[in-house]
Amino acid sequence: MDLDFMFEHLPRLIKATKLTIQLTLLSLFFGIFVGIFFAILRTSKNKIFYYISYYYSYILRGTPLLVQIFIIYFGLGQVEWIRESFLWIFLKEPYSCAILAFTLNTGAYSSEIFRSAFQTINKGIIDASKGLGLNKMSTFIKIKLPIAIRQSLPAYGNEIILMIKGSALASTITLLDLTGVARVIVARTFAPYELFLMAAVMYLVLILIIVRVLKHVEWRLNAHTRAVISNN
Repeated sequence: MDLDFMFEHLPRLIKATKLTIQLTLLSLFFGIFVGIFFAILRTSKNKIFYYISYYYSYILRGTPLLVQIFIIYFGLGQVEWIRESFLWIFLKEPYSCAILAFTLNTGAYSSEIFRSAFQTINKGIIDASKGLGLNKMSTFIKIKLPIAIRQSLPAYGNEIILMIKGSALASTITLLDLTGVARVIVARTFAPYELFLMAAVMYLVLILIIVRVLKHVEWRLNAHTRAVISNN
């Protein structure tokens, strides 16, 4: 193992990590709204909304993320009306295509996480909100959504970790993220062991940071539970 070689290329990998973080955060940001939206549709009594959400989740979770990236990046460009529309401004760029693919993918998984959280909310809490005179929108924003977020945090934490690792696939459409830069350097130096080992360590560090942050957030959100336990 050539340590001098590894430290020589470390700055380039650190710089590339910024793109990995950016892709992950933007995809999760948009994906959480997509997930909540389709979770609401899935819990709707309207059969059309239910099946739209169901098949969206089924298809996106049932196909590989890499295939979804290729369909969006290579496939949509073959559709003439897309190339002639304003959508082509975004879809011709690999960065936008990666964000779209990651958002749709994490949105599908998130919709299942939030659906489960919504369905496990105690009906007595909802009845109590009605007794307080809250309408459906206020009940959702002030009661159902906060409870669902708190209950789904452990499962959603796993989705964040999977999204960080899945972001490595962005390198397949020419984006120079952490994996992409590692592949470029390997192609020039023929030293895969050192470069991919460094990349793996940097992904591990990112995940460890996320795990620590999630544990702290979960600890803060469950303050009421700790208070009950301490009183007993």
